Amino acid sequence: MSRVKRPNFLLFITDQHRADHLGCAGHPMLRTPHIDALAARGCRFTDFHVATPICQPNRASLMTGRLPSAHGLQLNGRELSHGERTFVQTLRDAGYRTALAGKSHLQNITAVPPFWPQPGERLAHESKALFPGRYGQEVARSWDEDEAFELSLPYYGFEQVALTIGHADEQSGHWRRWLRQQVPDADRLIGPDNAHPTPDWALTRLRQAWRTRVPEALYPTSYIARQSCQMLQGLAGAAQPFFLQCSFPDPHHPFTPPGRYWDLYRPGDVALPHSFDAPLTDAPPPVAWLHAQRAGRAPSFKPGHGTFAVTHQEAREALALNYGNIACIDDAVGQVMAELDHLGLADNTVVIFTSDHGDLLGDRGLMFKGGLHYGGLTRVPFIWADPALAASSAGGSSVTRETPALAQTTDIAATVLARAGLQPAHGMQGQSLLPVVSGQADGLRTSVLIEEEGQRLDFNLGQRIRMRTLRTREHRLTIYDGQPWGELCDLRADPHELRNLWNDPASQSVRARLMAELAYAMLHQTNTSPYPLASA
Repeated sequence: MSRVKRPNFLLFITDQHRADHLGCAGHPMLRTPHIDALAARGCRFTDFHVATPICQPNRASLMTGRLPSAHGLQLNGRELSHGERTFVQTLRDAGYRTALAGKSHLQNITAVPPFWPQPGERLAHESKALFPGRYGQEVARSWDEDEAFELSLPYYGFEQVALTIGHADEQSGHWRRWLRQQVPDADRLIGPDNAHPTPDWALTRLRQAWRTRVPEALYPTSYIARQSCQMLQGLAGAAQPFFLQCSFPDPHHPFTPPGRYWDLYRPGDVALPHSFDAPLTDAPPPVAWLHAQRAGRAPSFKPGHGTFAVTHQEAREALALNYGNIACIDDAVGQVMAELDHLGLADNTVVIFTSDHGDLLGDRGLMFKGGLHYGGLTRVPFIWADPALAASSAGGSSVTRETPALAQTTDIAATVLARAGLQPAHGMQGQSLLPVVSGQADGLRTSVLIEEEGQRLDFNLGQRIRMRTLRTREHRLTIYDGQPWGELCDLRADPHELRNLWNDPASQSVRARLMAELAYAMLHQTNTSPYPLASA
């Protein structure tokens, strides 16, 4: 009996990229022809959500197929345990060649430990010891100060890695070393203090945007595309199938689109979101507090990493530069796809496109992320372009091109393994989406559970944010630890989530039903694996 040829996989992942910021998603201004081409020959999910709208824990959920409460990396600044099995490890164990170009963020990128619940609080002991293995491999300072510093391979299943660490044009890792080889005094091109002057830009005064002197061809996005193409060339000659992850750190803030991408879109031409100045009904305390902060903002205000309230000009600039970053990424995707086709690999390679979370980018007058679960933060792109499905569609079978089925980041691992003909690891919580993309099912679940464990004392609440959200096709219910208030939104009647029905007398029966569903969802997603998931 002849063996069925196993597919290759190419996973594109962006950082902080909203689901509606693509041409194929109907965006009225943004042009993304190469990503749109993937959607045209694949299946695009319109209601795909993260496990948590925070970079590091959601990337760990992608790799493990488990919610943060199960895999343990619940907030930025932690390390994914080497005791957690990634689906990339499972692929490698089954004979796949594995490679990563770009951002990993499975370990802490700074030497600063996570913040504790109270300022200055330090506990004597952790209740759980680290699984044996090397940690601290992505600390940017280690790479910058020691030219010999390297990853221990395989790294969470990746046999080869071209690593970038951080954001904007200030990234470290292999990219910074490569840049220094290309340009004498390369560090003089990097950062806001070396940028081209932009005196009229509000975001540059906040140090959340600058016009980088790093040329387009040397910018991290171009480097990642170049490395991906080189990796494809090496993988093309191997007898084994491959999994390649092409991971872009943009369009995350600070916004530094290089060269022509800086002014490809202009702030004056950008429309603000419908909800920017829309009246809010019973806005939760965090939103009301953020708006009050904007009204009383001091001239010396400098935003950090969390959510903050923006002016009209700041929002327009952020949107325009975000579009420029996405256009740069789209061209890089086109470059990698052209190389895939040139090498004769396209007919047996499943191409996936997604992001690790979104950005408010002006929704309700807010920007960035943290402590809120609006759709702009939790809903991300997901495209599954499978040549086998395209071929079966040509033969007359029904294949889904666009689906409203609820799905989540945790489903990616299970779907890749199922397509490779491999069993998921015990304890994986995601589901294979192949029945949906192949047209055999309209959906697999009625809700998704979204978690968040904050590391800062945000919104003047006196404690760090801990929250859980149940999202169905019709509603979003969000609760905050230790708070008597919450959020309930009717997504059909109020798609922009402007009216909080938590205290609405007519909605109390819905609230009670969804609270019960949330409790059962949290129980269902409890870690059921009876044994530690050891690395291979």
